[in-house]
Amino acid sequence: MGGDLLNLKTIGLIVNPIAGMGGSVGLKGTDGEEILERALSLGAKPMAPRRAEIFLSHLKHLSGDVAVLVGAGWMGEFEAQNVGIEHTVIGERREKTTAEDTKRTAREMLGEGIKLIVFCGGDGTARDIMDAVGMRLPALGIPSGVKMHSAVFAVNPEEAAKVVFRFLYGGLPLREAEVMDVDEDSFREGRLSAKLYGYMLVPYEPEMIQGVKEASVLTDDELYNQAAIAVYFAEEIMKPDTLYILGPGTTIRAITALLNEEKTLLGVDLLLNGKVIKRDVNESEILESIRGRRAKVVVTPIGGQGFIFGRGNQQISHRVIREVGLENIIVLATRHKIKGLKCLRVDTGDTELDDRLRGYIRVIIDYGEEYLMPVK
Repeated sequence: MGGDLLNLKTIGLIVNPIAGMGGSVGLKGTDGEEILERALSLGAKPMAPRRAEIFLSHLKHLSGDVAVLVGAGWMGEFEAQNVGIEHTVIGERREKTTAEDTKRTAREMLGEGIKLIVFCGGDGTARDIMDAVGMRLPALGIPSGVKMHSAVFAVNPEEAAKVVFRFLYGGLPLREAEVMDVDEDSFREGRLSAKLYGYMLVPYEPEMIQGVKEASVLTDDELYNQAAIAVYFAEEIMKPDTLYILGPGTTIRAITALLNEEKTLLGVDLLLNGKVIKRDVNESEILESIRGRRAKVVVTPIGGQGFIFGRGNQQISHRVIREVGLENIIVLATRHKIKGLKCLRVDTGDTELDDRLRGYIRVIIDYGEEYLMPVK
């Protein structure tokens, strides 16, 4: 097989079929069989296979010119079949896949002369690919997890396909990009403990590939700025009998601190009439709570990446956003965070909704001050 593929532009695709399933149900990841079973019991649905299909559908026009190697079963084979793209299967189908299956498939692809390995998953999957191929082969992630702190992911599946095309045909340069991960147990308890695990070679296209997530700064200026935003929100924005869906982040937590209410730092909470009525809610709990009620979504962008939806707050799903209404989205960010961003980004998994969210949005950056930011 390897000799035939050496004469073609070849890529490998490996899908982690369970990646991201914990997001909408508020579990902040699916590392470990026990957490996966809990996610399934809460009604979680696979999202990685669908995102892999979106990626492949945007490459289908290259069939015959590009050889696509895929993992067996739900690790890429079924997704390629559903899209109708020509492919070669690597490995054997398994009812349940593990990190070792990802590593094994990546190592086998390494010996087939591929030019680029594309994986669909989150930070944990990125670590598995790094362990298997290291710096010997360029890699690119299709974002499908809950935790995506690493700088190896395209901003969405469509952009991932564009990066692959430009890499194969336009000679995009490579750069060493950080592979990060967090401890999920700590993450679920509201403690963010991110660690640098290493680097992978990634095609360099800064407009289409996300940066590494930046940690919040704790300077006096930043804390004063957060406090001013919180006071403005409480005095001028917050209305009675309106349910506020509060996303993660220290800027939003400053609001509840001002109200003497406790908020989960990394979860989504519900605020009504100055009181947190539910903490760390999942998608279904949000939908149930907003039924027949005025509601607004309050989010802050991820530092260094700019995402307001689709990274770390998947509980605020496309279904929630549609129910609340685009006119009821409130974005807060400190001056320091905004200065580090060229734009805001969305990746809800609903292409039509993402298109509607794109354009410009007002961001509250201080007491009575707003900044108009582009959304991509």
